[in-house]
Amino acid sequence: MLVYQDILTGDELLSDSFPYKELFNGVLWEVEGKWVVKGAVDVDIGANPSAEGGEDEEGVDDQAVKVVDIVDTFRLQEQPAFDKKQFVSHIKKYIKLLIPKLEGEKADEFKKNIEPATKFLLSKLRDFQFFVGESMGDDSALVLAYYKDGATDPTFLYLAHGLKEIKC
Repeated sequence: MLVYQDILTGDELLSDSFPYKELFNGVLWEVEGKWVVKGAVDVDIGANPSAEGGEDEEGVDDQAVKVVDIVDTFRLQEQPAFDKKQFVSHIKKYIKLLIPKLEGEKADEFKKNIEPATKFLLSKLRDFQFFVGESMGDDSALVLAYYKDGATDPTFLYLAHGLKEIKC
């Protein structure tokens, strides 16, 4: 299994169990999330409660909660929405910190393709939910989630060059 960590913070943000599609020459990864039910487990053991003399289920207080699989799995922390100025400021700072961590060709590729990717992100800024890894570091990679036209499950966007692949 492969896990993808934020290069700057070490937070786990994704794994290969969530397939991705590359956008903007690999600068962005697009990953489909899913709403799932977590918590309550309904086990049918075949018993008939009325025949057993117990109409009520005693001692069962399961709390089923709907969560987004990626957010729950990687303990992503939602952040307040960014306005355009805050977003641009964060991205510029992040790029400045990230480029020295990239090697040769990767850095050149990133520099060449980050501008169109950033313009795309800015065009959808109002639609995004913003997440960071569980350490909630100021320099964390942003994970952006939005709902494509008519979708009931969120789509996540990652800056791929900010992820480090770890084999588990």
